[in-house]
Amino acid sequence: MILGGIPYYLSFLNPDLSLSANIDSLLFQKGAELAGEFDLLYRTLFRNSEDYIRIVTVLSGKKSGMTMNELSLKTGFPLNGNLSAKISSLVLSGFVRANPFYNQKKKDIRYQLADYLSLFYFRFVKDHYGRDEHYWSHTYDNPSRYAWAGLTFELLCNDHIAQIKQRLGISGVLSECSTWISRGNETENTDGAQIDLIIDRRDRTTTLCEIKFSVHEFEIDKAYDMALRNKIAAFRNETGTTKTIQLAMITTFGVKKNKYSGIAVNQVTLEDLFSPRYD
Repeated sequence: MILGGIPYYLSFLNPDLSLSANIDSLLFQKGAELAGEFDLLYRTLFRNSEDYIRIVTVLSGKKSGMTMNELSLKTGFPLNGNLSAKISSLVLSGFVRANPFYNQKKKDIRYQLADYLSLFYFRFVKDHYGRDEHYWSHTYDNPSRYAWAGLTFELLCNDHIAQIKQRLGISGVLSECSTWISRGNETENTDGAQIDLIIDRRDRTTTLCEIKFSVHEFEIDKAYDMALRNKIAAFRNETGTTKTIQLAMITTFGVKKNKYSGIAVNQVTLEDLFSPRYD
């Protein structure tokens, strides 16, 4: 989730060191091998790299991504073919992901920073390189790490859609993937909601995927059970869908079985994303 599985980056890992010590050595110590990789990557791949860095810098500040209009406003670049071409280049090279919005037009596509090293750079390396050469080891319980892990796990899942469909037993069904965000309604006193991944199937079934990173089995308690039920209800009411809705939980180590766990019709774990049977 830090190095994105890139063989070149992984080749620098020292098997005699812990993972945290490796990350300190590669990204936080002065003169670290990968400390300058962010700038080098963009300079190597893109002409006028400053423009591309400006785009991904803006995107790094909004986890759910931005529309083309929002990017134009935040970057100061005119909303024209030049901006579209730059974003298309970032998408084609894997730095940015284009996330369709459920049942919306192409102009509502949300662009999200999807490069693992870039995301880690903006969250941690940019402001901490050289200040504490053991930063990653010293911040094991820092809340910002959990927030980053949650977002990055979502990206990881989106990079393994085929494996998720296979685990759900729907790989043979024609489907489209998207995201959905509700802003809520102050008049009706309803909260906003977000669905990380929607798999809309041709068999008139919509699977809503709730993605949660946890260092142990994820537990659904009474409050979270109600939050999930409200989210499903909001999705049905606001989209007007008449399809069957199923909830799938995608977690690192599975969902702990209790009186509330039955709300999830299906489960997918981290192991499923990398199981040899999907190779």
